[in-house]
Amino acid sequence: VQLQASGGGLVQAGGSLRLSCAASGRSISTYPMAWARQAPGKERDFVAAVRYNGYSTTYADSVKGRFTISRDNAQNMVYLQMDSLKPEDTAVYYCAAANFYSDSIDHLTADYWGQGTQVTVSS
Repeated sequence: VQLQASGGGLVQAGGSLRLSCAASGRSISTYPMAWARQAPGKERDFVAAVRYNGYSTTYADSVKGRFTISRDNAQNMVYLQMDSLKPEDTAVYYCAAANFYSDSIDHLTADYWGQGTQVTVSS
């Protein structure tokens, strides 16, 4: 499966962005899907994940209550709505097809990754 993320940009603190991930090559309907981010000099960490049917989601504590992951299996799309953005949310954001779903986001792994989209939040 090929994944293409888009929607990044420059936004002021407190603003919002919506990232999109378009999948191709095969249906994502059987995959848990996730978003991860990597800030300069830091490791890539998962921030949100959604079960294959969209019925369950999990978030990193740092984004809980501000970010919302969703998916549209019919359109082969995954989204990340990011509200109340903070400068510390600045990172390259990646979408991924996860190997399994877990309520513990730190346990996720993924074999399929898209290219990243840059999100910069100014103070």
